Amino acid sequence: MSARPRTLRLAAALAALALAATACAGGSADGDGSGKTRVRIAYQAIPNADLVVKNQRLLEKALPDAEITWTKFDSGADVNTAVIGGAVDLGLAGSSPVTKGLSAPLDIPYQVLWIHDVIGDNEALAARKEITSLAQLKGRKVAAPFGSTAHYSLLAALDKAGVDPSSLTLLDLQPPDALAAWQRGDIDAAYVWTPSLTELLKDGHPLTTSRQVAADGKPTADLGVVTDAFAAKHPEIVDAWVKAQDTAVRQAKSDPEKAAKSIGAELNLPPAEAQRQLGQLVLLTAEQQSGPEYLGTPGKPGALAGNLRDAAVFLKTQQAVDAVPELSAFQQALAVEELARAAK
Repeated sequence: MSARPRTLRLAAALAALALAATACAGGSADGDGSGKTRVRIAYQAIPNADLVVKNQRLLEKALPDAEITWTKFDSGADVNTAVIGGAVDLGLAGSSPVTKGLSAPLDIPYQVLWIHDVIGDNEALAARKEITSLAQLKGRKVAAPFGSTAHYSLLAALDKAGVDPSSLTLLDLQPPDALAAWQRGDIDAAYVWTPSLTELLKDGHPLTTSRQVAADGKPTADLGVVTDAFAAKHPEIVDAWVKAQDTAVRQAKSDPEKAAKSIGAELNLPPAEAQRQLGQLVLLTAEQQSGPEYLGTPGKPGALAGNLRDAAVFLKTQQAVDAVPELSAFQQALAVEELARAAK
């Protein structure tokens, strides 16, 4: 299976983003011509509180004078591409794409503003039922979205099991494409996330999950990023965004049925299934994220910086990044001051 369809899809997406940016350029530098500030948000089909913010229009209610647009992306790698193209101000990307974004050759000028979720059983390696171990993947076709947290976890799991990735055929497929390939019988396994994972597991089974990979020392998370330029120019919008995310997380913890109803509406899932998938994730309030094991506080960056650097070290062994930045580079990329304001 060729990588050409993905190349064409990305090229088409970039062309559309370029046209959108051109169309918006008629007004102020960051406005839509009506005097409103544009806020361009990248989101993904992941059953976390970000979808609560979107569905319940929490940010729009907090910023009535802003022009807010939400654009769906299939993976963090595509979000990185959009940020580089100047089409996104804030967005969700997995910790592996963010690590790549902060490393050479991308060196994207953005900051980690929020932890949308710590990935658990909602991301896993689904395989045909006759495949009962990672060793049995040798000679098989396995799909994962390259550059994603799923791809990182797949490589980490293979490394832990002593399986050389070159001994199998790795295919770069987004979750919906991996599901279609699975249903056609074109692949033997896929490392993806819900809701595509749920469909794969209907006639497959999990060889490992990101919760297990984390327990083995390679944790992953879905992170919220903001470009340096946008954060410097619009701190009040950044603060409102963090507070909206915190409100949604608190709702998901105190009233999961209400949150699941919003998530289900966004993912076209029954509320009960949305609530089940929501429960597979670890959600953190702004106060919790200010702890030393996560983002930390001003002057005391948290352990997330070290986790990102560890991921960069691993990705370098896989030739997925050109060089491993110093720990200080990842510490400086944690937007702890913005988080501290929202956690008050």
